[in-house]
Parts: sequence; structure tokens; C-alpha cells
Amino acid sequence: MRLRVTLAAILVCAGRAFAADGPVVPAFVEETKVSGIDSVYTGEWQYMVGGGAAAFDCNGDGFEDVLIAGGEKPATFYVNKSTKGGTLSFTKQKSGLEFEAMTGAYPLDVDGDGKMDVVVLRVGENIVMKGQGDCTFARANEDWGFAGGDGWSTAYAAAWEKGSDWPTIAIGNYIDRTQEMEPWGSCTPNVLQRPKDGGKGFAPPIELKPSYCPLSMLFTDWNNSGSADLRMANDREYYEGGQEQMWQVRRGEPPKLYSKADGWAYLRIWGMGLAGYDLDGDGFQEYAITSMADNKLQTLKEPPKDGAVPKPTFKDVAWPKGVTAHRPFMGTDLKPSTAWHVDFQDVNNDGLADLFIAKGNVSAMPDFAMKDPNNLLVQGKDGKFIEMADKAGVASTETSRGGALVDFNLDGLVDLLVINRNSPSQIWRNVTPGAGNWVELRLSEPGSNINAIGAMVEVKTDLGTQTREITSGGGHVSGQSGWVHFGIGGAKTAQVRVRWPGEDWGKPYAVVANSFAILDQMSAATTPWQPSR
Repeated sequence: MRLRVTLAAILVCAGRAFAADGPVVPAFVEETKVSGIDSVYTGEWQYMVGGGAAAFDCNGDGFEDVLIAGGEKPATFYVNKSTKGGTLSFTKQKSGLEFEAMTGAYPLDVDGDGKMDVVVLRVGENIVMKGQGDCTFARANEDWGFAGGDGWSTAYAAAWEKGSDWPTIAIGNYIDRTQEMEPWGSCTPNVLQRPKDGGKGFAPPIELKPSYCPLSMLFTDWNNSGSADLRMANDREYYEGGQEQMWQVRRGEPPKLYSKADGWAYLRIWGMGLAGYDLDGDGFQEYAITSMADNKLQTLKEPPKDGAVPKPTFKDVAWPKGVTAHRPFMGTDLKPSTAWHVDFQDVNNDGLADLFIAKGNVSAMPDFAMKDPNNLLVQGKDGKFIEMADKAGVASTETSRGGALVDFNLDGLVDLLVINRNSPSQIWRNVTPGAGNWVELRLSEPGSNINAIGAMVEVKTDLGTQTREITSGGGHVSGQSGWVHFGIGGAKTAQVRVRWPGEDWGKPYAVVANSFAILDQMSAATTPWQPSR
């Protein structure tokens, strides 16, 4: 039965906006043709994976700009010219990031100078580009000792190891493109670049073996230890014995792969995208992992009590939560789906994280769906998710890959950018009627980790407590660095706490609804912020 939603049907239940028969149905308007974005990710077999975007503020105006990979064609950089609440508007600009053979990119302020840098993933040499503060960038591989390699790079993650003044960057590589396509078994080694001793820059890379062709990776503090470990979503197709992995990464120690003896459970899927969020409020994150056929949603099998250290043993709750998304939910093509980029964001501001999944056949694979609509799974009060991509207007059946869920026009509603293979990228503006209130936060701390990668942010209202981790990585070759968005339903204020990297939880800040706030670790209060246009 289709949900029918009118403004008169909106109720406020315990401070949260809901329609009379379920969650508020999100609404999006496609603005691709008027936005100025006209990029296409294209190429043959070496570009069957990849196709990502990086969203970040390159000029300090608060609006997130966009770099979109072009595959065999040059990448395209767009400066965000939108106004608050207005139509999404971007202008092409030469930036120095227009590389060919790009699969994706991630923003990261590597040197902590307040100017966003970009890690560019490619078929060939990866490149770190230093931001100049004016939306132009300069190569920094040699100055920073970054080893770009010559692989087929398809995954990235970064974190500051406890006590380090420089980030650790992990790069995931796909199959060895110099080898014959059959038989499989030639995953290029993944690498970890840690800071060099005694100064800025990177030490020589460390290979992470065995390597199983990851399509996403994420540094995440899964056990609330204050240190992040490296999760990988690996594509099982290309290596005998391949499986999902997680590496323990601790400063001064060699990386250690979690094993069955540690409690790590064997899982073998076509791992493609990875995202984390604490969905049940227990303080520990759940992890969405996309795949071909059914997708996974993992939670700790036995959450620890009384401060005990948990084991890395996860169970799959995708089926009871309604997020397997294993076949197209509309149309006549009933073959299994192929899922890529994944992200948790609250698209209707009801205080519950929703789940977006980009879909698209790898390359005319006959056993998998060709018309495979993207998913927008909206979370209900019972913790289960309801498919609403068609009702929301974002159920594109183009061959999707990467993407970004970002408030591009700073109106408190999360918009959607999707990168398609061999067809134009698409962008939708969120215009949801009856959406709840919101807060958007930006963290700042002294030192090189200026954007507080690895921090935990807690937002508390009458709805309960929401917690999310500030990360650099995940998704599918698509990264974002900017305002951290929380929906808060009908609440007028929120109490915000931060667990800064390597520290305990700080004191709460009071943030008013429908506002932007900068949280500085050295300040006793938040700094309000407003768009200038």
C-alpha cells in the first residue's frame, strides 16, 4: 500500500515529526540540468569499479564544492555557487585536480594548515594534492613522501594514530591489471603509509597482506577503545580464500589482522561499500556493507557490559531491519542487485539515520539486474527501514557507482549527488515537506588533526541520543568533509558532546535548532555560523 502524506497528516510524536502512517516521506527534486554539473564517469574494464566524488569546502564559504572522477576522461571540479535554500548551482573551475584515470577522491587536511587537501585515487599513480585555499591545488607527493604506486586503487581511509602529528593513510588496490584476466587471484597488495619519525611527511609504505581487492575501507573505533582499526570491504570474486578483513592499527606496532582466535567471524561477500552509524543507541556502531545480491548490516553479537572489552564478533541484522536490498524493488527485472556507495544520513530530520545505496550492474553481467534502482531506506520508530526511493523521486536506474549526501545549499536538508558509469552524474535537492528540525556541526581542534578525524559526536534531545563518528574513508571511492548533519525532529535545542580523539567525553554544549555551530576544543562555548549568501 502506498503511503499518502499531506501536511495535515504530519504529527509530532514525542518531539519527532512523523506522518500519520509512518515516517515523513522525503521529497527530492532532480536539478541536474540546471545545476551546472554535467560530468560523466566513463571507460572500459579498468573503470568497471570506481566512479566517485569528493565533497568539501575549498574556499572557506561554508558551501561544499565537488570533484567528480571521469575515469578515462579528465576529472571535473565544480565550485558551489548555491544560495541558502536555493536551487543547486555549481560552476566548473580549473583546480589542478583534473586528472585522467581517476577512480575517486577523498578530502583530508593532511598538513593541518586549515586548507583542505585531496587524496586522488587512480588507475596508475595516486596523488596527494595540497590545497592552496582558493580552490586550486598543487602536487605534494614528493614534498610529503607519499608513495603513489602504480596500482588500480579503489579504496582509501585515513586516521591519526594516537600520539601522531601526521595522518596514517591506507590505500586499497584492486586486481593486478598487468595480469591476464583469468584465472583470478592477483589482488595487488594494499598499503599503509604511516608518519615518518621526527617530522612531517610519510614513511615508506607497509604492505597489508593478504590483500583481497577492497572496494571500500574505513578507520573506525568499533570498540570505543579510543583507537581506530581498519575495516575492509573486499570483493570475493578475485581471490581464492578472500574474505572481509579488519586490521588492528596501533602506533609503534606492526598492523595485525584480526583472526578467528580474536573473535573475528569469517564473512565472504562481494564487498563494495562500507559505512558506520550507531543505530540502536547502545554506544557501539553498526556497519552497512554493500555487495552483489544481499547487503549486510552488522552489529556486535554481544555488546559488552560494565566496561568489558568487546570481541570483534558481529552478526548480520540486515534481514530483520529490512535493508538486504537484494533485488530491484520496482520494475520487472528480478535478478539480483549490485550495490556500491552507501551512506547513513537523516534525510527527513526525524532523528533517525536513513540509508542510501547506489546500484548498478558491473558491466552487463547477465546474472544481475540491468535496471537496478538506487535505494533510499528510511528508518521508522521501530528501527526497521522502509524503501522510499520511488516516493522520494531518487530511484534512478542509471548505472550508479559513487555519490555524496550533503546539504549543498545549507538549508538543513541533505541533498543527493550520484555518479553514474557511462551516463551523466545526477543531483537532487531535498525539498521534504514536514521535515523536522536540525543542527549542523563543524569540529575544530588544535594541532595537525584540525578537523578532529576520529572524534565521536553525541547529540541528545527528548528523542534520545544520536552518536556518529567523524571519519575519512568509506563509501565507494567517495569522500566528504564538511558540516556534520543531525535531524532532531521537533526539538528546539540539543545538547552536544564530543569525545575528541584520544580523550574522554567533554562537557555538553547547548545548540539551538536549525542552526550551524562550530565546536572548538579550546572554547567553552559554540560559535554560531551563518551562510553569507
